Amino acid sequence: MSDPTPKLQRLIDANLNRLKEGLRVLEDTQRYLFDDETSARRFKRLRHSLQTAYDPARLIHRDIQGDVLKTSTQSEMQRTDIRDLMIANFSRAQESARVLEEAFKIEDQVLSSLFKNVRYELYALEKELLGLPEKKSSSNSR
Repeated sequence: MSDPTPKLQRLIDANLNRLKEGLRVLEDTQRYLFDDETSARRFKRLRHSLQTAYDPARLIHRDIQGDVLKTSTQSEMQRTDIRDLMIANFSRAQESARVLEEAFKIEDQVLSSLFKNVRYELYALEKELLGLPEKKSSSNSR
């Protein structure tokens, strides 16, 4: 079996880029479309927290020409409104955070924990920004 390190570095590079891009889209929707400074700052803080994982040495493993799935699918090209855009980018960011969490279990447990925390913060933000209001507990009503 060949050395998995270059391929692992390629996987990390691609998912780190995907995560940063998804966070930037979400940050900018909150900043420019909704004028929501608090949420925009939370996304910005998350995006900046990723810098500890950035390593320019990974760039030698980037293979854009060899990416077998770089062409967008039809569903990726369709967004009907801002909510669809946000849902797609929450999913993109959460999935990338999960891949990074798993990949860094091989390389760096601290970074693995960082991406787990980022993923859970994204789940919370998604619920706050897109979720339906929570139902009141029925235990008090008789």
